[in-house]
Amino acid sequence: MHNDPRADLPLAGVTVVELGDSASAPFAGHILSGLGAEVWKVERPAGDSSRSWGPSQWKGSGAAFHALNRGKRSICLDIKDPVQLATLHDLIERHADVFLHNLRPGSADQYRLDAESLRQRKPELIVSEVGAYGHLGPLNRLPGYDPLMQAFSGIMTLTGEEGQAPVRAGVSIVDFGTGMWATIGTLAALFRRERQQVGATVNSSLLETAIAWMSVGIANYAADGNPGGRHGSGVAFIVPHRAYESADGHTIISAANDRLFARLSEALGHPEWALDSRFATNNARIDNRKALDDLIGQRMRQHTRAYWQQHLDALGLPCASVQTTAELYSHEQTQALGILGKTTADDIALVGMPLSFDRQRPPALATAPYIGQDDARLRQLLQTD
Repeated sequence: MHNDPRADLPLAGVTVVELGDSASAPFAGHILSGLGAEVWKVERPAGDSSRSWGPSQWKGSGAAFHALNRGKRSICLDIKDPVQLATLHDLIERHADVFLHNLRPGSADQYRLDAESLRQRKPELIVSEVGAYGHLGPLNRLPGYDPLMQAFSGIMTLTGEEGQAPVRAGVSIVDFGTGMWATIGTLAALFRRERQQVGATVNSSLLETAIAWMSVGIANYAADGNPGGRHGSGVAFIVPHRAYESADGHTIISAANDRLFARLSEALGHPEWALDSRFATNNARIDNRKALDDLIGQRMRQHTRAYWQQHLDALGLPCASVQTTAELYSHEQTQALGILGKTTADDIALVGMPLSFDRQRPPALATAPYIGQDDARLRQLLQTD
């Protein structure tokens, strides 16, 4: 029997070399590590960009770096130096199952780290390339970041309050989403390799992820030319489905169909709303959104978030308090899930894998490495083969 709790994880035995910076590719590497892969993170001498992100710091690096890079080995290689680049090639060709990167457009070709060059020498290799605008098209050589893609894709035209300036989502949905798509593609390629003994080139990009998040909006536009608009905390196609001001904050309530709206109306003390021709159907409620929102808002302001949560939960009506990070962190449901955990040698509690296998969440990852922490291990590995 073995004592390593990670030995039973699905990707145990898989080796990933990650040349990733900032968020998208490092997040993919983080997921793969959480699933059991051994991830060798290649950092330039200055380190990953997220090491300098603020304002919150932990042990000399931005807290963001710790969120995205736990459980990885760190090796410091300057790929502009031919000898160090050769070391990276040696590691990939002799040990990697997956090479994951988000190099700036053109850089992979410059350093012979493009999929064609690598797979010519190692056909069974899976190369997962995380791009900005995608690997095709007139903009495929441009760099890109999360807010650029939220803008370019139209996400920002649907986010925020009507009549106000465009708003970026408060979390990096495009970066993290792209990391997830890169992971999904990589896992599919590993599965195919098990059956067919062939490698793969996996392409994901920030723009393609952002376009995917616009799937419903694009479907609506394709159907009738409606480009959509901003509805604050609500959505274009369901009413009511938004945050309303309570006595001590805001509470989201949702009535996704006419049956739920009738039950909500009764719970709010106004069963007659469900019989009103302005509100009897979802389409009617969309047409009379402001009038209904005003009526619900007046009622919601009479009690606290906790009151509405308890009252509506008891009736099986979907609702949720708008919580701060601090409230989420300490909430009994968050604690019960066990998703926040300390790393194997650290005091900071971070988010674990948001999934479980056989009812068990994967164990906590090791503390995020310092730059070049595993350089000596790399030298030993390459010398002993």
